[in-house]
This record gives sequence, structure tokens and C-alpha cells, in this order.
Amino acid sequence: MIVRADAVAAQPWRNGGGQTRELLAWPAGDAWRVRISRADIDRDGPFSAFPQVQRWFAVLQGAGVVLQFADGERTVRPGDEALAFDGAAAPGCRLIDGPTQDLNLMLRGMQGALQAWRAGQDGPPGGALRALYTTVAGHWQCGPQSQWLDAHALLWSADSRPTDAWQFTPALPPAPGAIWWISAQPQD
Repeated sequence: MIVRADAVAAQPWRNGGGQTRELLAWPAGDAWRVRISRADIDRDGPFSAFPQVQRWFAVLQGAGVVLQFADGERTVRPGDEALAFDGAAAPGCRLIDGPTQDLNLMLRGMQGALQAWRAGQDGPPGGALRALYTTVAGHWQCGPQSQWLDAHALLWSADSRPTDAWQFTPALPPAPGAIWWISAQPQD
């Protein structure tokens, strides 16, 4: 299934610091186990707390952010690996130099990862859910299946059967941190 970010209504944050486009809540509803969203952070402020949720955060565009946790600060810029943290932590967020656009993965009762795409590297293996988010247009392939993806699209599958590896070829050389593989499976 493909979700285009521009086709999803932006939801403003309660603190007024940005907006989120929920690209996927799986399964649907409040009992989701996997949530993927794209956020636009417009100004400094705290993240919302999500107890019992494992979070991953990656900067897609902009100069980046400094997240303030109880044990210190973490700087996240485009091209950095995704930062994984406990959703209950609700860090403060300071923009480095203006607004950013970010990708978020939240898992409840699941394990998984948000990993940067690398040229020639296959995507995540099959599992309960796997996905690809790209800020650049390109061609996705899985065995004999193929699909053109527009920029700012999420392609996802909840087919747990073993399948061929996912591959993605961007139409243009991507900026660092422009393409992400996502995987999720039940915790052991």
C-alpha cells in the first residue's frame, strides 16, 4: 500500500510547535502497534510523552534538532542514523537553525528499526510489517513486483510471508537521510 504525505491532513500539535501527518497506524485505531508519521517542527518545545512506546526519530530536511533528555543532549541532523529512545522520555526539542521535517516510527509491543537507505543495500526482511519512506521519487522492486514511488511517499506491507528482498533505486541522487527502511515484528 502507498501513502503520499501530501494526501494526509496535517494535525497541529497541542503546544503549537509543529504539525504531524500520520502516514500509518497499524492496526488502525487507538490500539495501533506501529505508527509512522512525518512531522514539521516549526519552533522549540517538548515532544509529547508516549509511555510504553519505543520511538525512532530521524531528520529529513532542515539543519536538525537538539533533543534534551534527562541524561543529556542528543543532536540529530539529516544523514544521521535514526535516534531510538523510550517514548515516555518526552525530550525537549531545540531547532538548530530553523524548521525541520522529521520521520517518526513508534512501536508498541513490537520490535523493529528505522534504518537509512544505502545504495545497493536491500531493504528489511519480511516480518509483521515492512516499509519504505522516501523524500525523492524512484523505483521500488521486490522480485517480479515493481512500483514507481513519488517523492514523500510511504510504501508499506503487512504481509508476513517470506518474500524477496526490497530494493529501491532513486531517480536522482538523494540527499543524506532522504530514504528510510522501516521494519517491525512482535517482541519475543
